[in-house]
Amino acid sequence: MLTILGFAMIATFLVLIMTKKMSPIAALVLIPALFCVAVGQGAKLGDYVIEGVGNLAPTAAMLMFAIVYFGVMIDVGLFDPIVRGILRFCKADPLRIVVGTAVLAAIVSLDGDGSTTFMITVSAMYPLYKRLKMSLVVMTGVAATANGVMNTLPWGGPTARAATALKLDAGDIFVPMIPALAVGLLAVFILAFVLGRRERKRLGTLSLDDVLVTETESETVLVGAGGAGDRLRKGSGPAGTGATGTTGTGTGADEDEDEDEEEFKGLDPHRATLRPKLYWFNAGLTVALLTAMIMELMPIPVLFLLGAALALTVNFPHMPDQRARIAAHADNVLNVSGMVFAAAVFTGVLTGTGMVEHMADWLVSAIPEGMGPHMAIVTGVLSLPLTYFMSNDGFYFGVVPVLAEAGAAHGVSPLEIARASLVGQALHMSSPLVPAVYVLVGMAKVEFGDHTKFTVKWAALTSLVVLGAGILFGII
Repeated sequence: MLTILGFAMIATFLVLIMTKKMSPIAALVLIPALFCVAVGQGAKLGDYVIEGVGNLAPTAAMLMFAIVYFGVMIDVGLFDPIVRGILRFCKADPLRIVVGTAVLAAIVSLDGDGSTTFMITVSAMYPLYKRLKMSLVVMTGVAATANGVMNTLPWGGPTARAATALKLDAGDIFVPMIPALAVGLLAVFILAFVLGRRERKRLGTLSLDDVLVTETESETVLVGAGGAGDRLRKGSGPAGTGATGTTGTGTGADEDEDEDEEEFKGLDPHRATLRPKLYWFNAGLTVALLTAMIMELMPIPVLFLLGAALALTVNFPHMPDQRARIAAHADNVLNVSGMVFAAAVFTGVLTGTGMVEHMADWLVSAIPEGMGPHMAIVTGVLSLPLTYFMSNDGFYFGVVPVLAEAGAAHGVSPLEIARASLVGQALHMSSPLVPAVYVLVGMAKVEFGDHTKFTVKWAALTSLVVLGAGILFGII
């Protein structure tokens, strides 16, 4: 019964947010509350929620201070050279812009933190997508999928969890998987190329001069109406294509006309918050912060708390300026932290009622006996839905050991099981249970349901490519 209700709760949640019948925050709170009552454990709802909040509180704290930290770094101009470099590479060509999104997301993912990746990627690329009327779900989908493949780095989380759960060395799991993961990353770049061609066909190719404009020109061009807007839409595509902000990809990520016409200055090269004399201090601080994160010198929330405090103090020594910077990023902080705490209700009920355990046991028991010798492949296939519908902790500490035990009975090495368990990470990064995805869609101003409808199929395909490469290379 709990198995059926668990799947029903997840399905209900996904249907409601994808059809936009409920907001993600409301659905994350109300749906599990109703199902908790339905299973006869309504009296324990408070305990489950408090436990879920306790488990996710460090993540929420990390996201809050990470948003403030990287928001300040963006304000003071740390990432401006990256943005200019990408602009010059992209040359206002939608194809290059989408490929550039994938490359940037993959590079920044080396720090092992999805939230950081999405903040930097969206901050750099959003102005281009907005200016050129490109599909914003293409940006979020490509960034999430690229980050999902890179999330398998030993310091990214899943590999360490698999190693801990099966008492293996993380290097023994990850290093042999590099060829398969490289193929997966190549698949992401190919996907970006295909989606970029689709955007180029819809919008045409613009000249670099139309994008690299002065602040005064930006204030005219970015309004998006009249003659200036016409200059932005020249190229090989039909005249005026994309004027209403439609995606052209059938993703449903259309925006209201008012939002399309709002002024968006992007990274204004003359903004008052720039601190060119402190550039190398800010760069050094960021490198030190990421190094400390990788070396696990302190818990990540503590590192970002200290980093945010130091960045604010040095760059904006006057209290009114500090308050202004915090207020400027308060919207993102509130949206993301609110979403994380709402997700705590969902995960708390899913775990506390025993739904996750029953769902996992049912899936494992449903595996035919004849599949025993192929348990590594089975694990790879199961990693797609299981890492999407449950947290990495639940999958790696609750399900993977059971699969490894079943595989061992048929001579399948725990190392093969561990490697196969990494396959689904490309899809996992778009799961509603991953806090970082709310940073991505929130900063990109994309509805979570639109992101889900567009991304899931491509992310699942990428995961299957990784699995196929692992089988082909004899890794899995």
